[in-house]
Amino acid sequence: MPLALLALAIGAFGIGTTEFVIMGLLPEVAADFGVTIPAAGLLVTGYALGVVAGAPLMTALGTKVPRKRMLMLLMGLFVAGNLLSALAPAFGVMLAGRIVASLAHGAFFGIGSVVAAGLVAPARRAGAIALMFTGLTVANVVGVPLGTFLGQRAGWRVTFLVVAALGVVGLLGIARLVPQLPRPEGVRLRHELAAFRNVQVLLAMAMTVLGFGGVFAAVTYIAPMLTGVTGFAGSSVTWLLVLFGLGMVGGNLVGGRFADRALMPMLYVSLGALAVTLALFTVTAHHKAAAAVTLTLVGALGFATVPPLQKRVLDQAAGAPTLASAVNIGAFNLGNALAAWLGGLVISAGYGYTAPDWVGAALAAAALALALLSGALERRDTRSRSRVVAQHQPAQQELAVNGH
Repeated sequence: MPLALLALAIGAFGIGTTEFVIMGLLPEVAADFGVTIPAAGLLVTGYALGVVAGAPLMTALGTKVPRKRMLMLLMGLFVAGNLLSALAPAFGVMLAGRIVASLAHGAFFGIGSVVAAGLVAPARRAGAIALMFTGLTVANVVGVPLGTFLGQRAGWRVTFLVVAALGVVGLLGIARLVPQLPRPEGVRLRHELAAFRNVQVLLAMAMTVLGFGGVFAAVTYIAPMLTGVTGFAGSSVTWLLVLFGLGMVGGNLVGGRFADRALMPMLYVSLGALAVTLALFTVTAHHKAAAAVTLTLVGALGFATVPPLQKRVLDQAAGAPTLASAVNIGAFNLGNALAAWLGGLVISAGYGYTAPDWVGAALAAAALALALLSGALERRDTRSRSRVVAQHQPAQQELAVNGH
């Protein structure tokens, strides 16, 4: 694999750390600003919505900029947003900092996916995308637990200062390792927008919203659930997040490997198993060992869907994939925002900290239904094309004979 993938993974590591570390620090942030846990959950929702809005906006702006330069500009924006969060004097200012940082997220992963896929042979594209996303998953093994530990000991502001420093490292890595990539000739914004007329692209994005939303429904409020329901000490949240991150790393790599072999079957299995696991989490959350195992499985099954869904969009939007790729990253975060909001609703309604797991199970089941629909439509289209080809073959053979 090209060394440039390491640079993309470094940037992904920084972005992944800032996206997920807030979940382990929600109680501390809420207490510092004097807001409730569901209100602090807006820091997750706001970030996710910023990704949704920023993905198409920043990618559209980037159609006139070489891809390497655009990736560097995005990392600069990411650093600025995290500095604003770290220095925020009020909750609203921190929320604004989260949104500023989030504007870089979708376009970075969208453009990065196209760059990663373009660096390898077509048969290895999902694997290359998975390696870039490994930075995001490793962030959950290393960056998020350490950030949570640091935030609980030295204050959450220190965590966001460190995240800003990670962004600087990512920017330098891109500057050093990613080759100069000129803007593709002949590709305009209208060509990129044309991909959204493809039903399969839209279905893949809907699967992304619902499937990964299922994961976020559970993990957005994971700290209060594990401490308030399971009975773990607050200090245990750090190593539990390590387990979640290890599951993400494994699931991401397995998803990338099998997506290059059997993409749709991989989605059927991972989404179905995710729905079942999230439903079981409402029971296993009451037992420490079972909760730890379930949390690991949620991370693994959730991220097993990421490479196949991203590759699905790239395949279906072939020719002008950059905007569709970035919008699909936004779709992941639209699911995150939807799930965080729904999870906050059921908690505020008095159903307890395990209720978001039921929300997640329903979202994952809906994603599986869409995957089955997408597969059925694809098989129907394949059969229709085969019949058309078969009908034209006799006429072509007759013309060939008459021509002789």
